[in-house]
Amino acid sequence: MDSGAIRRRLALGLAVLTASGLLAVASPGHAEADDFCSGRKVRTLSFSAGSVRIYKRDGFVCAVTVAKSTSGRKSMSVSVQARGSRPVTDSGRYLHVAGPVVVHAGHRCVWIRGSVGSSSVSSGWMMC
Repeated sequence: MDSGAIRRRLALGLAVLTASGLLAVASPGHAEADDFCSGRKVRTLSFSAGSVRIYKRDGFVCAVTVAKSTSGRKSMSVSVQARGSRPVTDSGRYLHVAGPVVVHAGHRCVWIRGSVGSSSVSSGWMMC
């Protein structure tokens, strides 16, 4: 791959991450996960206090944690790690949705984690 192609891919990845960050800042507290991630939903990881919804499009993986309860702010997090890379995480005190977190995985496996309060889910390596 020549340096021009690498620069274009890096620029595309940066543009996607910037756009997802702007969506997270500008969105209302009760927006649904489908409002944050583009692509097709490939899986939902459910746990006692919520779920992590996972989407994929053109080698990018997007994930959000959605709490079952919308009453009050609670500690929430979502994390996506492509094999061979560091995890990208969004955590804080949210009303309903943590994320989105977007990573370029290409054809690599990913590990997804999500939590609401003390309840959590971890996928193990998936989408290989």
